Amino acid sequence: MADPAASSKLPAGICGILLGALGVHKFILGYTKEGVIMLLVSIISFGMLAWIMGIIGLIEGIMYLTKTDEEFVATYVNGKKGWF
Repeated sequence: MADPAASSKLPAGICGILLGALGVHKFILGYTKEGVIMLLVSIISFGMLAWIMGIIGLIEGIMYLTKTDEEFVATYVNGKKGWF
């Protein structure tokens, strides 16, 4: 049976890829501080730095989706690894 903590893997991965600049994937995983940082950088820079946040989100989304459920839970749920 799949680990219930891994249920956020797919939504976080997809949001990281599609909405990475806004930090939505960080909020899904409960990383409020990191999500606010990404959102504020994108907004305060009037979108000029949003492409950097988008690339970070893209990379993180791919990383989430390519990990096994066990690796994902160990790293992002139990380990609370906020960045990459």
